Amino acid sequence: MTDGRIVRGRVGGFSPWEEEFGYSRAVAAGDHVHVAGSTAWVDGRIEHEGDPYRQTLAAFGVGLTALAAYGLSADDVIRTRMYITHVRDAEEVGRAHRELFDAARPVATMVVVDGLIDSRMMVEVEIDAYRSGLAKTLEALEGEQP
Repeated sequence: MTDGRIVRGRVGGFSPWEEEFGYSRAVAAGDHVHVAGSTAWVDGRIEHEGDPYRQTLAAFGVGLTALAAYGLSADDVIRTRMYITHVRDAEEVGRAHRELFDAARPVATMVVVDGLIDSRMMVEVEIDAYRSGLAKTLEALEGEQP
């Protein structure tokens, strides 16, 4: 995986599509952080092919790693979105979500889609997080960087 580097309030370097399609993995906007769609693409390959539960854990792992670059965790998550490629996977995807976010209880959406960018991907997730005072913390850190 990547170092999850922050550049002007943006975190990137998690997949080849970020550069190719021109997006960041995560962007801070005030006290909020929005994490782009994340899948089980880790270290240049798709993990846990055929296992929606483990792909969900891996996808949220990518998103939570991006949040960690801002000093945030699952406790700061306020919204999740899960895109799954088959309704039969809803229970396993939901089980993984509950394991990660049961304490935080963010609002959540799960939608069945026709497909993802790679047919081996079974789930893609998005995360929104909030922490009061985050913008001030990031501004102070930016002032310390060369």
